[in-house]
Amino acid sequence: MLKDIFLFWGSLFGYDHTAIYIFHFLLVVAITMFIAVVVTKSMRLVPRGLQNIIEAYLSGVIALGKDAMGSEKLARKYMPLIATIGFIVFLSNIIGLIPGFEAPTASLNLTLSLTLCVFFYYHFEGIREKGFIKYFAGFCGPVKAIAPFMFVIEVISHLSRIISLSFRLFGNIKGDDLFLLVMLTLAPVLVPMIPYALLSFMAILQAFIFMVLSYVYLAGAVVVDEEH
Repeated sequence: MLKDIFLFWGSLFGYDHTAIYIFHFLLVVAITMFIAVVVTKSMRLVPRGLQNIIEAYLSGVIALGKDAMGSEKLARKYMPLIATIGFIVFLSNIIGLIPGFEAPTASLNLTLSLTLCVFFYYHFEGIREKGFIKYFAGFCGPVKAIAPFMFVIEVISHLSRIISLSFRLFGNIKGDDLFLLVMLTLAPVLVPMIPYALLSFMAILQAFIFMVLSYVYLAGAVVVDEEH
């Protein structure tokens, strides 16, 4: 059956998609931890091999954070969180391109969970850096007459980030999975190269967007606006 090809572990879980997504997410976590152990086990002053790739990735994340937050110090401070999320999202995206596996990020449960981690963390950091009153006072804007309206708008804006960030990733990866399924069904021999290249690019792009937006939200929470 066709679903046996794409749901490699379906026979074990009775094609329960939730269980299948959980299994693949745990697989992604295991791969991430394995890579971390291998890279840090025998680190060299002059990196090579896998260490070189990971260090280049972390340098890119720091550069990304510096552009978003305007400070390399802050970029380095939040790099562990952003780099880990980016790595998890990328692996979760790319594993769905392997026949017999499903992308964990094609499940709203994972994308929503990652989004909530970022959402609560940047509010926590904002309160810790500025204080509870000063942080939420920033939601009111500079004009006191319309402060209550601005506060409501800001609250809605922040809550909408949960929907936009989680549904963007979920929708794109779910669409990619369905596209690949259709293409492999129609032309399993001729199709691989171009769709796989396109979907690999999309997997990288979606991880990049998630990291950028996470850094931007953190910047909005902890960076002090000098004009005010």
